[in-house]
Amino acid sequence: MKVLIVASGNSAVISPFVKEQGDSLKEIGLDIDYFLIKGKGITGYLKNYFNLNRLIKTNTYDIIHAHYGLSGLLATFQSHVPVVITFHGSDVNLNRTNFYLSFLASRLSNANIFVHESLSKKLSLFSDKAEIIPCGVNLNLFKPIDKLASRDKLGLDHNYNYVLFSSSFNNKIKNAALAKLALSNFENIILLEMKGYSREEVHLLMNAVDILIVTSHSETGPLVVKEALACNCPIISTDVGDVKELANGTKNCYIVEYDAKQIEQRIRDILSSNKKSDGRAAVKHLSLEKIATDVYSVYKRVLK
Repeated sequence: MKVLIVASGNSAVISPFVKEQGDSLKEIGLDIDYFLIKGKGITGYLKNYFNLNRLIKTNTYDIIHAHYGLSGLLATFQSHVPVVITFHGSDVNLNRTNFYLSFLASRLSNANIFVHESLSKKLSLFSDKAEIIPCGVNLNLFKPIDKLASRDKLGLDHNYNYVLFSSSFNNKIKNAALAKLALSNFENIILLEMKGYSREEVHLLMNAVDILIVTSHSETGPLVVKEALACNCPIISTDVGDVKELANGTKNCYIVEYDAKQIEQRIRDILSSNKKSDGRAAVKHLSLEKIATDVYSVYKRVLK
């Protein structure tokens, strides 16, 4: 089976979860190509139509798999190849324009994959066109290793505690102000932002830090949480997306309100325990291999 993956190409590299899923599909025998969209907004995406259509006509693709609603909408403007769209969250939740474009794309596609059930409900898709398949976790990369050795490789001081913020500080939806406020009464803690690291460095970070903190206003199925769990990194998170489902009952993982004092206390609880979490068991069912098999099943159903 030959599959064309359509996704944003505005950053220097393909989004890690898109690339890792593509690689996993290759490993189970599929032929994978990529079309990376250059440009932003509706106008920017539409400028890619002729190049995408030319690529489709000069190849024999069985399936087009688009990631995010706007990419999916562009892919549905051709009728040669059936289209599967994965909706990741911001394409449905970010604003009204994104929602309506994703709504339209979901009606024009042949099948839809949602990384969390809430997205399917929001788009009112309860038919056999809708599948709930979260992003997979690279369990071969993200695994527990020695904390101090990880700090040495990253150049982090052994004498400080480190808290990893789940995104860059300037992403307003991620709500870095609350995390900073919760840490304001500590003198020996350094808050690191998740920005500019390679995948290998992120793995080291998950093992080097004492806590991952998520204070987002909105998430669906944050991959950073799943990767932290795979490394047995303690987590403090607001109740967003599927975090509560995964972390509930996991040692040294806490779901909190948007309350700086409560978050501060949970930080103290984790640091005083001086123990990691047992989160890896909570994400073993989300291996890249398992998710690739689930996605392949959607392709086969579309082609029946």
